[in-house]
Amino acid sequence: MNGKELNGRIIYVGRAQKRLERQGELKRKFDQIKQDRIQRYQGVNLYVKNLDDTIDDERLRKEFAPYGTITSAKVMTDGSQSKGFGFVCFSSPEEATKAVTEMNGRIIATKPLYVALAQRREERKAILTNKYMQRIASMRSMPSPLIDSYQQAGYYMTVPQVGNQPPSRSYYNHGAMNNMRPVPRWAGQPPKPHGVTIVLKMCIIYNYKLKRSF
Repeated sequence: MNGKELNGRIIYVGRAQKRLERQGELKRKFDQIKQDRIQRYQGVNLYVKNLDDTIDDERLRKEFAPYGTITSAKVMTDGSQSKGFGFVCFSSPEEATKAVTEMNGRIIATKPLYVALAQRREERKAILTNKYMQRIASMRSMPSPLIDSYQQAGYYMTVPQVGNQPPSRSYYNHGAMNNMRPVPRWAGQPPKPHGVTIVLKMCIIYNYKLKRSF
């Protein structure tokens, strides 16, 4: 009886299922459809941004048509107003790659286009997170020129005092103090965050300005 017509309507007949079982089956079907869609557009769907407000679907398709067979071209809009970006889908990865090479940076109407292979949100987030972590790692490994130059030469360090007493000055010479440098209490502990370096720089600048005011 499944799929038969009854009183002008197609009926569905299947085994009765519990709610959790039915939800699990629907989720598997949805995930499969999602994966099929991802594979279908993998390497052929282009993301195009910085579009002029006058560019519509037809103009977008026309500009990319010389590079292959276009299956879809869509400018994203908010009502009737262009959002400034869209998508162009080709029939093969080779055509899409050629379009990226030729169209990225080309001026259409009044703006240079940015053209790249479209990425899923999860992929884009993973790439941005990886770049951010690499940047943080490189910042932590970089030497601090300000602190290094401060330690290599002798400077007056102005120490603010409590009350109306004038601030005292201590002179530190790198050569003279080389063998007497105290071991900081944080030696042997894990490296401090980059914020500690920023605080040290601010303290040095503050003391330098305070010294010049006397």
